[in-house]
Amino acid sequence: MSAQGPTTVAQPEESLRRAVSTWGSYSWGYADVGADIYVALGLVVGAAMGAANIAFAFAGIVYVCIGLAYTELAAAYPVAGGGQFFVTRALGDFMGFVAGWAVLLDFTIDISLFAWFTIGYLSVAVPWLSEHELLKFIAVLGVTAFLTIINVVGVRHSSRINEIVAAVDVVNETLILVAGFVLAWQPALLERTMRLHWPSTDNLLLGISLAIISFVGLESISQAAEETYRPSTVLPRTSMALILTILIFAVGYSNLVLGMPDVLSGGVATPLYQFLGNPANNDKAVAVLVGFIPYVGLLFKLYVPFLGAFLVMISSNSGVFGASRIAYAMGTTGLLPAAFKMTNAKTKTPVVSILVFSSVALVELIAAYFQGDQALNFLADLYAFGAALSYTLVFVALITLRFTDTAAPRPFRMPLNFAVTLRGRKGSVSVASIVGLLGIMAILVFIILTHPVGRVAGPLWVVSGIVGYAIYRRHHGRPVFGSVPRDWVHHHEETLSHAGELEMLDEYRAALKNP
Repeated sequence: MSAQGPTTVAQPEESLRRAVSTWGSYSWGYADVGADIYVALGLVVGAAMGAANIAFAFAGIVYVCIGLAYTELAAAYPVAGGGQFFVTRALGDFMGFVAGWAVLLDFTIDISLFAWFTIGYLSVAVPWLSEHELLKFIAVLGVTAFLTIINVVGVRHSSRINEIVAAVDVVNETLILVAGFVLAWQPALLERTMRLHWPSTDNLLLGISLAIISFVGLESISQAAEETYRPSTVLPRTSMALILTILIFAVGYSNLVLGMPDVLSGGVATPLYQFLGNPANNDKAVAVLVGFIPYVGLLFKLYVPFLGAFLVMISSNSGVFGASRIAYAMGTTGLLPAAFKMTNAKTKTPVVSILVFSSVALVELIAAYFQGDQALNFLADLYAFGAALSYTLVFVALITLRFTDTAAPRPFRMPLNFAVTLRGRKGSVSVASIVGLLGIMAILVFIILTHPVGRVAGPLWVVSGIVGYAIYRRHHGRPVFGSVPRDWVHHHEETLSHAGELEMLDEYRAALKNP
């Protein structure tokens, strides 16, 4: 139980509709994280070269721990805001704002980066898009505007798109892997590529830091927790399914690329990973890859560019969704102006948040456009920085809440726990949470060391947010580094009641009476 003051945190009058089903929850997560291999494959193999599979495996281990952490927290605290709320609940308003601001960077980059890749994949089928950069950029802006409108209309509409495309892509990515390993992959080529094309230490660290992009998005499930009915049952199922699905795809595709024959490029035999990592191909790597699978490659080339474009587009859509829900949650807890928690009376969607952060994504797109052939690196650097910072704080929040809020029922717990007493408080710590925390902190260090844009623009985003936060809090007479007193007990009871988790509510009240 929190030691903070007695002020009640009531459920806001503006609330989100609980309309997301089990499959809807999975598809929301898959829409975001499932598309990441389409984005990250070319970038990672271009950086990590013959160790691309090692880079994906390292990031994958961290990702599993991240997924388990979000599963425990989202099932225990089923509210909109995800990591931002968890950090606020555990570490107070200031750190909650920092976490939320970092995630907002990630989701606005998600909108812009994935909109860019949407047109990149379409350019495989429509080559003139690649030949006319200005028209390509206008098309990217059009995708962003379209998705903004979809989200303003309401979650039911955009969720249906996710569900259909996610189902088709799970089948398709599996078919590509099976066909590639059966018809083209050779273990001896994998060994040769890893031995002859092992990267420098800097490139390996760069590859690992970019590989985390492949796993960003699982938190989308927790963003929709307040719109999911019976989340304590739904969220662990969907999270475990997503963790397994995405890990198989990321490790599978990286090993497939390294074990396939060289390709002829300009009359010269070139390792496939170099061809895919080339700036001319790294924004459509999966669509280019399938063309080199014997027998079935021609068939894949007919539809994979379109399917990839649709999947990447709904991932961009998830960025609109995620950013708006985080801003909504921050508005309800006084970390952002109250306008961000306003919802449309009919659709129950946070319209102001959607419009504001879609506009931020447009600004990021314009900034990227003026980076020329470094546009994708510019966006990827910021994407990796925001993810690593927010995930680091989420792990700290999880460990903290294990000691400060022991009464909250946890229908799912991270594995390998041991009892600990800290400053008179009894709790438990998961070995997996320690591994995850150390792993994501290492990736954050790698980003600072190897990403020239990330180590400058990322901290500038955080600092600018803190300045705005300080002005806003001072204007309203609230502490900048302290927290507004909150009755977290009442808030949690209201949350469980609205979620339909009556058994958890009874368990929570019983734990409070008998600590």
